[in-house]
Formats: sequence, C-alpha cells, structure tokens
Amino acid sequence: MGGKKIVLTGGGTAGHVTANIALLPALAEAGYEVYYIGGAKGIERELTAPLGIKYYGISAGKLRRRPSFKNLCKNIADIFNVMKGYRQSKKIIGEIMPEVIFSKGGFVSVPVVLAAKKKRIPIIIHESDLTPGLANRIAFKYASRICVTFPETLGHVPKNKGVYTGTPIRPELFQGSKDTAVKICGFDANDNRPTVLVTGGSQGSAAVNSCVRQALPELLKKYKVIHLCGKGNTVYLSMPGYFQLEYASDEMPHLLALSELVVSRAGANTICELLELRKPHLLIPLTKKGSRGDQLENAASFEKQGFSMVLPEEKINKLPECLDILCANREGYIKKMEESADDGGCSGLRRTLETINGLIGL
Repeated sequence: MGGKKIVLTGGGTAGHVTANIALLPALAEAGYEVYYIGGAKGIERELTAPLGIKYYGISAGKLRRRPSFKNLCKNIADIFNVMKGYRQSKKIIGEIMPEVIFSKGGFVSVPVVLAAKKKRIPIIIHESDLTPGLANRIAFKYASRICVTFPETLGHVPKNKGVYTGTPIRPELFQGSKDTAVKICGFDANDNRPTVLVTGGSQGSAAVNSCVRQALPELLKKYKVIHLCGKGNTVYLSMPGYFQLEYASDEMPHLLALSELVVSRAGANTICELLELRKPHLLIPLTKKGSRGDQLENAASFEKQGFSMVLPEEKINKLPECLDILCANREGYIKKMEESADDGGCSGLRRTLETINGLIGL
C-alpha cells in the first residue's frame, strides 16, 4: 500500500491533535504519506513541528457563543476567515490529492472538510467526546465514516456512518521512566511521598492553578506535586517536592510513570489515556460557563463506570480532602480500570487504522 496519501486535520486545543499524533507511527508503518492541515498559528503547528510531517497552515475562524457586540464582530470577521481557509484548503488538497482525509475536529477542521468534499475525497471524522462538538456536527453530513470514543456517542451520529473505535493512544505514553522523571523534576530519589500530577489542559486552568498554589503547603505534607500550569501561567514557587512546568511534551511519559495520582480536566483524550495507563485520577471538568458541557458528560460517564473520582469546579477548595480519599482508594480505582479490558491501549489505534484502510479498500 506504499504511496497512499492521507491528510490529517484538527486543532485549536491539544485534544484535537493528540489522536492524530498517536496515529502517525501506525500510518507510517502502513505506508502512508502523511500531511497535516491546521491553523496558521494553531497549537497543532507547534505540536506537529518536531514530527517531520509536511504542515500546511490555513486561515480559520470559530463561533463565539457568549453574546456580546465584540464577539458578534469577531464572528462576522471569522466568516471571511473560514471562506479564506476553504479556498486555501481546496488548493492544498488539489495539490496533494490524498486518498482520504482524517479529521479530529476543532474549528480549523471545518474548511478542510468542506474542501475535501468539494474535491470528492473520502472523509473520516473522529469524535472524542461523548456528545459531538459544533465543528464535527457541521462536518458529519460530509463524512463517509465517523469514529467515536464512547459507545454512547453512536446514538448522536448518523447510523450508517458511526463506527466505535475508541481513541488512539500514543504508544510512547507506556514507555516512561520513573528515574528520568525524578531527574526532570529534581526530586529527592529517597523521598517516598506519593507523586501527584496536576494538569489543567494544554492552555492551563486559572481555577486549578490558583487552588493548587493555595493548597501547596497542605499538599506537600503528604505528596510530591508535579504541576503543569499552561503557557504563560508560571508563578515562581520554590518548595521541596514541587515541580512546575508550563507544558509537557517529551517529558509526559516520564511524568506519568512517576505519578501515583493525577488531577486533570476531563477532556476525552486525556481521560482515555489515564484509563489505559491505569492511573487513579481526580477529574475537575470545565463548567458550562467555560465550555459546552462536554467535559461534564465525559466525567459523569467515567465516574459511573467507577474509573474516576469527580470534583465539581464549584467545590475545588476541597481538592486536598478529595486527593486523600482518592489515595486511600487507589487500588479500587486501578482494579476497575483493569476490568475495562483494552489491550494495552492499542485497540483504539488498531480499530481506527482499520477504518481508514477499509474506507479506501485496503
């Protein structure tokens, strides 16, 4: 199957990129030439830059739901940005002429999907969340297949298109080294306090950051803390057993290997990774004030299955107390996750690749 070409698209947040990145080794092994179309200045450009794939940056625009005159003006301006992105995508796809487009969603994917449909290129969309986001809902009618992470999501997509694949997990996440993480963090190798990894997502979370910093004196009595605070959110704090980093890329497998507990938002890719790594975790989902509510749904699903402990953001001041409960019950959460029965995180990757190959007759 050498010479087959695939265009990946998706961006705006790291969650719309990580599944694409997870697919790259399998696509290369299967003989695909891989190209990426993303935002001219999106995080997807930064995340894919070290990976050696051809990247095309396009103009894009998003819908701002909060009513205000300023947002109205930006939404109108972004209509023209989407139109420009569509023209750019049509030209790029016309030059590449791929066999298939794989879209992970996010606002940047819409003009790409529209252009692919115009060029009559088959489209596969991957929906990570339990209920679909706006960009994917717009794109569904143009797709040949729609891959979903949650079986429940099949009820929200056209019946003749939905395929339950799970989500592709990056293989390197299973290859972390605790010793390497200790060196990265500058921790004392003889310090036996459990390690807690705290992350508010690729862009950080003001609420999580503020809570963790206020609670540090109490937390550090019992735990070592690795704090991923998001770009531009660093506050200098020097405390034994505390390590702060804006964003983890190559470091992430090692940091996860060292961490006995994780505090996280409830983005679908992140929680699926924690599930496959069997990491007991406390989820603080974004509220409807800051999102469309997808993280609340994701967290509720995982909590119901016994995989996750959930702390509403409105009660975030109870973080230390909840961590103690999670730590005391960590073996029970690990057992529940082990019973979820995925083959080392590989099945989502395998089923997604099978869907891609099946669409183009391989």
